[in-house]
Amino acid sequence: MSANAEGRALIEAREVSVRLGKREVLESVDVRVNPGEIVTLVGPNGAGKTTLVRVLLGIVKPDSGRVLRREGLSVGYVPQRLQVDQTLPLTVRRFLTTGHGSDANAISHSLAEVGAGHLDDTFLHDLSGGEFRRVLLARGLLRNPGLLILDEPVSGVDITGQFALYDLISRIRKERGCGVLLISHDLHIVMASTDRVICLNRHICCSGHPESVMRDPAYVGLFGERASQGLAVYAHSHDHSHEPEIVEGAQNR
Repeated sequence: MSANAEGRALIEAREVSVRLGKREVLESVDVRVNPGEIVTLVGPNGAGKTTLVRVLLGIVKPDSGRVLRREGLSVGYVPQRLQVDQTLPLTVRRFLTTGHGSDANAISHSLAEVGAGHLDDTFLHDLSGGEFRRVLLARGLLRNPGLLILDEPVSGVDITGQFALYDLISRIRKERGCGVLLISHDLHIVMASTDRVICLNRHICCSGHPESVMRDPAYVGLFGERASQGLAVYAHSHDHSHEPEIVEGAQNR
């Protein structure tokens, strides 16, 4: 992976292809994320979204193509799933300290930034789904990232909590000026919180502003006419607050 000295992108994949056995998982994929930009990667299950993220993170080496990365770029990654042994008496603060070595002030600041400052002494297994997503986001922010990669960041969260989390992500982007790459299985709520959408199904099917992507025949072909029409129902107004946090039910119970 080489430093990106061209243009203003934080990270960019060029003509990336990946094969797993005889199966082509990614075919000549181009993706870029600029500073202060929220890009959402959508696609059905098996479309190659996770593989592309692993390529961008340097975990998977592409069979062809390359990834350009701005020199000195710090990346905060928030996974879709993180299994924690429920028998471990692990508090939020202890969880955030493990593997990071961050000091107490940095942890307190990160938790406060995501609206979870009151949870520092709470055991992980007592967190709701939305609370756990916020803690994972705080963990990603501890790296002071120039780029945040969020894999299904509202997984396991109810509809009201999803709005709140996307509002939070938008606020973090604005305050930090970082780039954000969101991975989602559809556009429904994401469309109100993203600048650009890339629709992936092993190759790039379509890309652009969310309202243009939802009308693209390639998107309709993947998700169906009802999914495309349903997006209008979820277009979101930001003239109100979603705080305090909605409790969606215990995490991983």
